[in-house]
Amino acid sequence: MTIFRAFLPLPVVLLPAIFSPLTALAAENEQTMVVTASPGPVSELDTPAAVSVVTGDDLRRAAPQINLSENLGSVPGLQIQNRQNYAQDLQLSIRGFGSRSTYGVRGIRLYVDGIPATMPDGQGQTSNIDLNSVASVEVLRGPFSALYGNASGGVIDVKTETGEAPPTLEASSYYGSFGTWRYGLKASGAVGDGTQPGDVNYTVSSTRFTTHGYRDHSGARKNLANAKLGVRVDDASTLTLLLNSVDIHANDPGGLSYSEWRDNPRQSPRGDQYNTRKSIKQTQAGLNYQRAMSASDDLSVTAYAGERETTQYQSIPMGPQLNPTHPGGVIQLNRHYQGIDSRWTHRDALWTLPVNVTLGLNYENMSEKRKGYENFVLENGAPVYGEKGATRRDERNLMWNLDPYLQSSWQLTDQLTLDAGVRYSSIWFDANDHYITAANGDDSGDASYHKWLPAGALKYRVTDAWNVYLSAGRGFETPTINELSYRSGGQNGLNLALKPSTSDTVELGSKTRIGNGLFSAALFQTDTDNEIVVDASSGGRTTYKNAGKTRRQGLELALDQQFAYDWKLKMAWTWLDATYRSNACGATDCNGNRMPGIARNMGYASFGYQPEQGWYAGADVRYMGDIMADDENSAKAPSYTVAGLNTGYKFLYQRWALDLFGRVDNLFDKSYVGSVIVNESNGRYYEPAPGRNYGVGMAVSYRFD
Repeated sequence: MTIFRAFLPLPVVLLPAIFSPLTALAAENEQTMVVTASPGPVSELDTPAAVSVVTGDDLRRAAPQINLSENLGSVPGLQIQNRQNYAQDLQLSIRGFGSRSTYGVRGIRLYVDGIPATMPDGQGQTSNIDLNSVASVEVLRGPFSALYGNASGGVIDVKTETGEAPPTLEASSYYGSFGTWRYGLKASGAVGDGTQPGDVNYTVSSTRFTTHGYRDHSGARKNLANAKLGVRVDDASTLTLLLNSVDIHANDPGGLSYSEWRDNPRQSPRGDQYNTRKSIKQTQAGLNYQRAMSASDDLSVTAYAGERETTQYQSIPMGPQLNPTHPGGVIQLNRHYQGIDSRWTHRDALWTLPVNVTLGLNYENMSEKRKGYENFVLENGAPVYGEKGATRRDERNLMWNLDPYLQSSWQLTDQLTLDAGVRYSSIWFDANDHYITAANGDDSGDASYHKWLPAGALKYRVTDAWNVYLSAGRGFETPTINELSYRSGGQNGLNLALKPSTSDTVELGSKTRIGNGLFSAALFQTDTDNEIVVDASSGGRTTYKNAGKTRRQGLELALDQQFAYDWKLKMAWTWLDATYRSNACGATDCNGNRMPGIARNMGYASFGYQPEQGWYAGADVRYMGDIMADDENSAKAPSYTVAGLNTGYKFLYQRWALDLFGRVDNLFDKSYVGSVIVNESNGRYYEPAPGRNYGVGMAVSYRFD
């Protein structure tokens, strides 16, 4: 405890409350969830890491089922916000990792059924997750995230439902404020019980979503399909086929200045002027093969491939684009990606000590055709924006990684367990410039990054219902292709001066069963060198730099409690102090400033009556502390508290099931900023959230017994 008191300025009175056993309230019939923080399946309670599991039923209960942000507030350390901008995805960070992202997800590894939703360079997206068929979402925080390789400040693992007999067909829909529609279909089932050769299970789902948007110029349309087909090949092996496709067209309302937000939060002056928008198409397929080689050995191989096309129109004026080295205001990308992850797990005893060892090798690669165009054409000498003009960039980028890794778990005594692992992460980047003129030279280049990533944890089982652990690890994050692609000042060429960041984390945690619930707590500190942060952001384009040293230290508390089987309570609190430990601002010294995009305090509580049928109801409250918008801490988004209510009725009749619900969000019509654009050069940091809004939904299913 001495070392944690040295670096965490927490009131000493909190410590007994955090780490007290509470075993008098423990129950032996705790139902556990399977997670993947350690080699082999273990329970959420027994994992020596900060990990949270949210079931698909909890995600879908009285929810629109549009965004991953809807019902993940119960996960401490996870800051996930809806930008109200479907051209830029959710704003998502774990313990501050990923907060720099002005679009998509960075610094966090995302997986859907074992297939990365994060590219080899660390750029990810949540757009291909179909909440209609999600079985669970597992969120891993802290040192063991490093064992997932590059850009793993945290890990989010989404699993699709596995079909079961009897076959079931379900249709669902949701209608809400701002012309929001979602409707979906899902079919699931199985032939056999999965234990005999030839047994098959399947889950197929599709969703269509449209909205006019809360803000002007924020309408969007998304079509999404997801399929999972499993086959029992023989007595020892299974094969699972995974298919996913998403098609998005979304307008981009952009950010607002403080005065614009206060005057009219729904406006989008640049969006209307430049007709800013983005279209995305992605299709991918994967195969997972698992085989029990013997009673002590298992083999797992996952292979996947996909294609992603993106076209984006940005709000960049004609003037800067007249510079012959400017890459233009339209981005057009075509990416092909593929990878394979293979792992062998062995269970044995060494010197009478039970041990599990997993040895694996991960390979991923991505090829990108990147083109840039002017975002205007001239008519009678005047620019007409929102039209693709002359070519300003043409290059081919390649990025690939090859990572061997080793994980092990040692049962030292009946009460003491040692988990340890290491990964050697190697990433290569190569760019070939095909747009070369007299005023725009050859900007081809290459870079490579290599790092050992160790992690370890000691877990002590105080009682059957109370575990404490101490863990430490090193993380690694390289610049993404997008971050390497642009230099500050509108210059063309690659930002090869951008270095990868390295972080060291120490964590002390406690997990306790309380009746039919789980109480968890974690104290942590992360020190980072060469943190990748936003240099400047303007017109939808962002450049990046290294910030020297940063420190994150914090406390996470979570309670997931069930009373009398029908009443459920979830609570979470996060205190996160994230600061610069060196000057990242140049002439304006920001040493000691808070890092932008990160809330110092977050709170969540939900309470509901949730029987299997009949009337149900629930309420939730969310608190978000103020968020700095720039490195100088000269602008910030104010703190806010919002509440929501929901109620519905579940009706079961023979083979039919019907679920009708209604909900109201931002019950007290709070005016607040939902997210910020970090270091926006024109002071347009603010992305407003809607006031009071409503929705109703329905799901009807039929079982083919």
